[in-house]
Amino acid sequence: MKIKADNVVVNADQATVRAFLGDSNNMEYLLPTDKISDFQATKEGCSFKVQGGITISLLQDGDNGSNELYMKSGEKSPFPFKLTIFMNENDGKTDGHILFDGEVNAFLKMMVEKPLTNLFNYMSKKLVEQFK
Repeated sequence: MKIKADNVVVNADQATVRAFLGDSNNMEYLLPTDKISDFQATKEGCSFKVQGGITISLLQDGDNGSNELYMKSGEKSPFPFKLTIFMNENDGKTDGHILFDGEVNAFLKMMVEKPLTNLFNYMSKKLVEQFK
């Protein structure tokens, strides 16, 4: 299952956005505080519980050296997935989006597709707010 979040424009250069997203401690600022609990992080990864008691772990998984940053599911996650964050710099600002690619069966897809789409769009908007 693939989910592409809305495109956003962040009022910061690509290096600044990459540095912020490259530190998993900062993920807490992008998550909806009313829907998560038990957030824990190191620079390389984070984990948190979402409503319903499911634990999600997210690990940094490198980058391509220019416009993509990669993350992947950790061992606590209910299914394997990858996140790719696409970033392009234009006039000192960064535009981009999140692409989710998860190994989800048809039944689970019906349950998680809308909440995940909403989550990634929320995270994108919160990133924009971080650099206003």
